Amino acid sequence: MPKVTEAYKEEKKKELIYSARKVFIRKGYVQTSMQDIMDEAGISRGALYSYFDNIDHIFIEVLKEDDQKDIPFFEVSDNGLLWPQFKQWLKLQQDFIENIHHSLLQAKAEFFLSSRYRTYKENFPYISQRYNKLARAIAEVLVEGEHKKEFQLQQPADFIAGYIISFINGLMLDTFQLGHKQTNVKEQISILCFSLENILRPQSAKKE
Repeated sequence: MPKVTEAYKEEKKKELIYSARKVFIRKGYVQTSMQDIMDEAGISRGALYSYFDNIDHIFIEVLKEDDQKDIPFFEVSDNGLLWPQFKQWLKLQQDFIENIHHSLLQAKAEFFLSSRYRTYKENFPYISQRYNKLARAIAEVLVEGEHKKEFQLQQPADFIAGYIISFINGLMLDTFQLGHKQTNVKEQISILCFSLENILRPQSAKKE
Protein backbone atom coordinates (compact mmCIF):
# COMPACT_ATOMS: atom_id res chain seq x y z
CA MET A 1 0.00 0.00 0.00
CA PRO A 2 1.52 3.38 -0.98
CA LYS A 3 2.38 5.70 1.89
CA VAL A 4 0.05 8.67 2.34
CA THR A 5 2.15 11.84 2.40
CA GLU A 6 1.53 14.85 4.64
CA ALA A 7 1.04 16.95 1.50
CA TYR A 8 -1.72 14.60 0.32
CA LYS A 9 -3.44 14.68 3.72
CA GLU A 10 -3.29 18.47 3.82
CA GLU A 11 -4.76 18.73 0.32
CA LYS A 12 -7.50 16.24 1.20
CA LYS A 13 -8.33 18.20 4.33
CA LYS A 14 -8.70 21.38 2.27
CA GLU A 15 -11.05 19.57 -0.10
CA LEU A 16 -13.19 18.43 2.83
CA ILE A 17 -13.25 21.93 4.27
CA TYR A 18 -14.40 23.23 0.88
CA SER A 19 -17.18 20.64 0.76
CA ALA A 20 -18.21 21.44 4.34
CA ARG A 21 -18.28 25.15 3.53
CA LYS A 22 -20.74 24.56 0.72
CA VAL A 23 -23.02 22.62 3.07
CA PHE A 24 -22.83 25.26 5.82
CA ILE A 25 -23.70 27.97 3.29
CA ARG A 26 -26.64 25.94 2.00
CA LYS A 27 -28.05 24.66 5.30
CA GLY A 28 -26.59 26.85 8.03
CA TYR A 29 -24.84 25.59 11.15
CA VAL A 30 -27.79 24.13 13.07
CA GLN A 31 -29.14 21.94 10.26
CA THR A 32 -25.77 20.63 9.01
CA SER A 33 -24.70 17.14 10.06
CA MET A 34 -21.55 15.13 9.51
CA GLN A 35 -23.61 12.92 7.19
CA ASP A 36 -24.44 15.96 5.04
CA ILE A 37 -20.74 16.68 4.65
CA MET A 38 -19.95 13.04 3.87
CA ASP A 39 -22.60 13.10 1.14
CA GLU A 40 -21.29 16.37 -0.29
CA ALA A 41 -17.67 15.16 -0.29
CA GLY A 42 -18.54 11.63 -1.38
CA ILE A 43 -16.51 9.95 1.36
CA SER A 44 -17.09 7.42 4.11
CA ARG A 45 -17.73 8.15 7.78
CA GLY A 46 -14.33 6.77 8.71
CA ALA A 47 -12.56 8.97 6.18
CA LEU A 48 -14.25 12.15 7.46
CA TYR A 49 -13.66 11.30 11.12
CA SER A 50 -9.98 10.69 10.40
CA TYR A 51 -9.71 14.45 9.82
CA PHE A 52 -12.40 15.96 12.07
CA ASP A 53 -13.76 14.99 15.49
CA ASN A 54 -17.27 16.43 15.17
CA ILE A 55 -19.38 19.12 13.50
CA ASP A 56 -17.95 21.85 15.72
CA HIS A 57 -14.40 20.88 14.81
CA ILE A 58 -15.08 21.09 11.11
CA PHE A 59 -17.01 24.37 11.44
CA ILE A 60 -14.06 25.99 13.20
CA GLU A 61 -11.76 24.79 10.40
CA VAL A 62 -14.15 26.25 7.82
CA LEU A 63 -14.17 29.50 9.81
CA LYS A 64 -10.36 29.59 9.84
CA GLU A 65 -10.26 29.15 6.08
CA ASP A 66 -12.91 31.84 5.58
CA ASP A 67 -10.99 34.29 7.77
CA GLN A 68 -8.04 34.13 5.37
CA LYS A 69 -9.88 36.44 2.96
CA ASP A 70 -9.25 39.39 5.31
CA ILE A 71 -5.46 39.04 5.36
CA PRO A 72 -4.60 40.90 2.10
CA PHE A 73 -6.45 44.00 3.30
CA PHE A 74 -4.17 44.36 6.31
CA GLU A 75 -0.84 43.83 4.58
CA VAL A 76 0.85 47.23 4.60
CA SER A 77 2.88 48.09 1.51
CA ASP A 78 5.50 50.82 1.26
CA ASN A 79 3.73 52.81 -1.43
CA GLY A 80 0.02 51.97 -1.21
CA LEU A 81 -2.47 54.26 0.53
CA LEU A 82 -4.19 52.63 3.48
CA TRP A 83 -7.57 54.37 3.43
CA PRO A 84 -8.65 53.04 -0.02
CA GLN A 85 -7.45 49.60 1.08
CA PHE A 86 -9.50 49.91 4.26
CA LYS A 87 -12.61 50.93 2.34
CA GLN A 88 -12.21 47.90 0.09
CA TRP A 89 -12.31 45.71 3.18
CA LEU A 90 -15.48 47.46 4.38
CA LYS A 91 -17.05 46.92 0.93
CA LEU A 92 -16.18 43.23 1.24
CA GLN A 93 -18.00 43.14 4.59
CA GLN A 94 -21.01 44.80 2.96
CA ASP A 95 -21.10 42.23 0.16
CA PHE A 96 -20.71 39.42 2.67
CA ILE A 97 -23.59 40.63 4.83
CA GLU A 98 -25.91 41.41 1.91
CA ASN A 99 -25.42 38.03 0.24
CA ILE A 100 -26.57 35.89 3.13
CA HIS A 101 -27.51 32.96 0.89
CA HIS A 102 -24.08 32.85 -0.72
CA SER A 103 -21.93 33.25 2.38
CA LEU A 104 -21.36 31.75 5.82
CA LEU A 105 -23.37 34.53 7.48
CA GLN A 106 -26.27 32.29 8.51
CA ALA A 107 -23.95 29.55 9.81
CA LYS A 108 -21.84 32.05 11.75
CA ALA A 109 -24.85 33.71 13.34
CA GLU A 110 -26.35 30.35 14.31
CA PHE A 111 -23.05 29.16 15.74
CA PHE A 112 -22.50 32.23 17.92
CA LEU A 113 -26.06 32.03 19.20
CA SER A 114 -25.96 28.26 19.76
CA SER A 115 -26.21 26.85 23.26
CA ARG A 116 -23.07 24.73 22.74
CA TYR A 117 -20.91 27.75 22.08
CA ARG A 118 -22.47 29.94 24.77
CA THR A 119 -22.20 27.18 27.39
CA TYR A 120 -18.76 25.83 26.50
CA LYS A 121 -16.83 28.84 25.19
CA GLU A 122 -13.62 27.45 26.69
CA ASN A 123 -13.82 24.65 24.11
CA PHE A 124 -13.62 27.17 21.27
CA PRO A 125 -10.40 29.18 21.87
CA TYR A 126 -10.17 30.13 18.19
CA ILE A 127 -13.18 32.45 18.52
CA SER A 128 -11.32 34.66 20.99
CA GLN A 129 -8.12 34.32 18.98
CA ARG A 130 -9.75 35.44 15.72
CA TYR A 131 -11.25 38.51 17.40
CA ASN A 132 -7.90 39.46 18.90
CA LYS A 133 -6.07 38.78 15.63
CA LEU A 134 -8.44 40.96 13.60
CA ALA A 135 -8.43 43.73 16.21
CA ARG A 136 -4.64 43.68 16.28
CA ALA A 137 -4.42 43.72 12.47
CA ILE A 138 -6.76 46.71 12.21
CA ALA A 139 -4.95 48.58 14.99
CA GLU A 140 -1.56 47.95 13.36
CA VAL A 141 -2.81 49.39 10.07
CA LEU A 142 -4.13 52.46 11.87
CA VAL A 143 -0.86 52.99 13.74
CA GLU A 144 1.12 52.53 10.52
CA GLY A 145 -1.14 55.04 8.81
CA GLU A 146 -0.51 57.53 11.59
CA HIS A 147 3.25 56.87 11.34
CA LYS A 148 3.10 57.54 7.57
CA LYS A 149 1.07 60.70 8.31
CA GLU A 150 -1.85 59.40 6.26
CA PHE A 151 -4.09 59.21 9.35
CA GLN A 152 -4.61 61.60 12.23
CA LEU A 153 -6.22 59.34 14.80
CA GLN A 154 -8.76 61.04 17.06
CA GLN A 155 -9.01 58.00 19.35
CA PRO A 156 -6.58 55.19 20.35
CA ALA A 157 -6.07 52.64 17.57
CA ASP A 158 -7.19 49.64 19.64
CA PHE A 159 -10.45 51.39 20.61
CA ILE A 160 -11.17 52.21 16.98
CA ALA A 161 -10.48 48.59 16.00
CA GLY A 162 -12.94 47.34 18.63
CA TYR A 163 -15.57 49.83 17.45
CA ILE A 164 -15.27 48.64 13.84
CA ILE A 165 -15.54 44.96 14.75
CA SER A 166 -18.53 45.55 17.05
CA PHE A 167 -20.29 47.55 14.34
CA ILE A 168 -19.75 44.85 11.69
CA ASN A 169 -20.73 42.00 14.03
CA GLY A 170 -23.86 43.82 15.18
CA LEU A 171 -24.91 44.55 11.62
CA MET A 172 -24.26 40.94 10.71
CA LEU A 173 -26.54 39.61 13.47
CA ASP A 174 -29.29 42.16 12.80
CA THR A 175 -29.24 41.29 9.11
CA PHE A 176 -29.41 37.59 9.89
CA GLN A 177 -32.55 38.19 11.93
CA LEU A 178 -34.23 40.87 9.79
CA GLY A 179 -32.79 40.74 6.27
CA HIS A 180 -30.45 43.16 4.52
CA LYS A 181 -33.25 45.35 3.10
CA GLN A 182 -34.57 46.19 6.55
CA THR A 183 -31.13 46.82 8.03
CA ASN A 184 -30.03 48.93 5.02
CA VAL A 185 -26.59 47.37 4.94
CA LYS A 186 -25.17 49.59 2.19
CA GLU A 187 -26.27 52.75 3.95
CA GLN A 188 -25.00 51.52 7.32
CA ILE A 189 -21.56 50.77 5.88
CA SER A 190 -21.59 54.19 4.23
CA ILE A 191 -22.25 55.80 7.62
CA LEU A 192 -19.45 53.72 9.15
CA CYS A 193 -17.07 55.01 6.45
CA PHE A 194 -18.23 58.56 7.15
CA SER A 195 -17.64 58.21 10.88
CA LEU A 196 -14.22 56.64 10.28
CA GLU A 197 -13.22 59.53 8.05
CA ASN A 198 -13.86 61.82 11.01
CA ILE A 199 -12.04 59.51 13.44
CA LEU A 200 -9.05 58.75 11.20
CA ARG A 201 -8.96 61.93 9.11
CA PRO A 202 -7.27 60.19 6.19
CA GLN A 203 -5.33 62.52 3.90
CA SER A 204 -6.31 60.49 0.82
CA ALA A 205 -10.02 61.16 1.49
CA LYS A 206 -9.45 64.85 0.73
CA LYS A 207 -8.41 63.92 -2.81
CA GLU A 208 -11.46 61.76 -3.58
